[in-house]
Amino acid sequence: MKLRPGLHAQFLLVMAGALLGVTVLVGMLLHRQHRMQDEVEDLSRDAMGTMASESLQRRGEGTVAQLAESLANPMYYFDLDAIGALVQTTLRQPDTRYVLVFDANGQVLHDGTDEIRGYGEPMADAFAYEAMNARSVHAQFGESIMDVSTPVTIGSERIGGIRVGYDLGAIQAAQEGAIGDLRGRLADLGRRNLAWLVSFGFALLVLGAAVSWMVRRTLVQPIRALADAAREIEAGQFEPGASDDRRLPSRVRSDELGDLMRAFGRMRESVVRHDRDIRRMAYTDALTGLANRLAFREALDHHLLSLHGGSRELALLFADIDDFKRINDTLGHDVGDEVLLQFAQRIRMVVDRLGGDGAMLARFGGDEFVILVESDPAAGQAGHARAVAARLAEALVTALGAPLSLQGRQVFLGTSIGISLFPDDAESATSLMKNGDIAMYQAKVAGKNCYRFYSRAMDQAVERRVHLEQELREAWGRGELSLAYQPIHRLSDGRMVGAEALLRWRHPELGMIAPSVFIDVAEQSGLIESIGPKVLRAACRDAIQWPQAHAGDPPLFVSVNVSPRQLRSGDLPQVVAACLADSGLEPARLHIELTETAVIGDEILANKLLTRLRETGVKVWLDDFGTGFSGLSHLRRVPVDGVKIDRSFVADILRDPDDLALTTAIIAMAHSLGITVVAEGVEKEGQYGLLRERGCDQAQGFWLGQPMPLEAFMAQLRADRPLPAPAPRSPLDKMLDRG
Repeated sequence: MKLRPGLHAQFLLVMAGALLGVTVLVGMLLHRQHRMQDEVEDLSRDAMGTMASESLQRRGEGTVAQLAESLANPMYYFDLDAIGALVQTTLRQPDTRYVLVFDANGQVLHDGTDEIRGYGEPMADAFAYEAMNARSVHAQFGESIMDVSTPVTIGSERIGGIRVGYDLGAIQAAQEGAIGDLRGRLADLGRRNLAWLVSFGFALLVLGAAVSWMVRRTLVQPIRALADAAREIEAGQFEPGASDDRRLPSRVRSDELGDLMRAFGRMRESVVRHDRDIRRMAYTDALTGLANRLAFREALDHHLLSLHGGSRELALLFADIDDFKRINDTLGHDVGDEVLLQFAQRIRMVVDRLGGDGAMLARFGGDEFVILVESDPAAGQAGHARAVAARLAEALVTALGAPLSLQGRQVFLGTSIGISLFPDDAESATSLMKNGDIAMYQAKVAGKNCYRFYSRAMDQAVERRVHLEQELREAWGRGELSLAYQPIHRLSDGRMVGAEALLRWRHPELGMIAPSVFIDVAEQSGLIESIGPKVLRAACRDAIQWPQAHAGDPPLFVSVNVSPRQLRSGDLPQVVAACLADSGLEPARLHIELTETAVIGDEILANKLLTRLRETGVKVWLDDFGTGFSGLSHLRRVPVDGVKIDRSFVADILRDPDDLALTTAIIAMAHSLGITVVAEGVEKEGQYGLLRERGCDQAQGFWLGQPMPLEAFMAQLRADRPLPAPAPRSPLDKMLDRG
């Protein structure tokens, strides 16, 4: 008898099969759910860790780059108070563990503490070597810290660096806390799903499929969408779009996934806000609020890309404040910042009035501003950008030439402007800016406070300057450089008391090159730092021979001009001592001449170095006195033995009462302080007599003797006779002086 399962058995079999199938499906679903939880946890950990690290790194790099730019001037002038203020401001930021400012030798200048406990100590931690050798912003990661460093430069010269350490522990703790919370929420959600599946496990297979579809719909897809959004943030796509809102689940959900989505939304908004702040800091000049170099360069690249192949034109105006360094050197950097703010305001007003709708203004750095103007397509004529640039440059020269009111005084500062055009002068951003810089330099050469358009001939001038610099590098070794000596006479008896050593360059092809030309090249290129010690040594060796030809009492001295760069290098006392030891010259017979602005530019360093020089017996004179902004009061604070009144005052003392009054005041003030006064540029007997009458101690000039080679100077020493006393001045001349 063949057994046939009844309907009940079939139902039981079907139910058993369905139960078995559901059980298998439940088991598979549970296994898949566990795998998904692990995958979500890993993806979330990776996404949050990468996102948090990169966000911290971008914030750190932006902060360090801005701090390095702000520290350049305080470090250059060794202003520890200003450095400390900037460092302490940075230390107050969250997650900042330390801030170290170090010099070019890797020694700590400031660590943010009031007593600067690490001052002068070398950095010896694991990150120190790469921080000291970094050429740009550089981030290093340890187990619990991120070290961000960057060099601090002035122009192309590296003067030190800055390091900021950020604590990774807080990020890691927050990350692990978020992952733990996510793991707990996913585990809780899994347990509830398991209870639901177990409760309804005896249902039909269709119900199990529906449950599986619901799990996939409500859990897997939203989390995957969340992971996709996290990867977009990781790639830098911070701003949410319409497609993101459709793809992500609704934030109004009240379950754990809704909490996760709301937390993710807040995190994304925070990242967007921080990114916006970082971009604003990266593209805005901190002092003036104008666009900075980076923002201008990107805007210029965008303009050039959109204009290539078209008929529209661009004009780039490169503006540089004339003699701005004198403001910083004499009145201080706070006043210099005020000058920059006033100039930026004036430039903005002129650009808004004449620049047109597409004009862009940016501060390029220091005292340099750039303006980009675009031709008006409605003008429909070639050269429209050139005409707009010319009108704008004329208005800028006029507006920026107006006096500034600074600390109760009026200061006049002009502006030199160079203009380059696209596409006439250049077709790339780099060439356009380079040509504008060249044109600006030519405006300065033309007398400053004017503007010049770029021309091909300017490139030739730059090439000649570069060629002159290359020739100057080897000129001393080829014997082309030599010293000439101009006598210095004592006014009381007309006797020669010394001579000033003057450098001359006789080029085999170009002939005699003016000192004003090659000295300027040497100063700007830094060659003066190698030429200066050679001149000093040669002058000392020549001066040791003078007593053989001139038995005066005291022996003749030699005065040598020293560049401000040599003073700022800090090793001037050692160089002078080496030259004296090598030549055997007595220290009292060597006079070091420094310009007034070089000495008062950094009075702390200058006082220290000049005091060391004077302690050895060497005399220190201020050259070109009266041409700077310092005033006579600075004579009380600078350790000098003498001042040389600039030739511009001496030239007009016979006919300009103001110059005579100023010269007389300098002589009286210097004598009250026990300082010797030397007059430069004496070219007339009347000048000689008037200076002698006013009590000037010494004088030099063409009337007393022109610069001459050593051989001719030695011959003059052998035949030296006192100058005759000048003829007495008439009462009428004296009345005119008083008038």
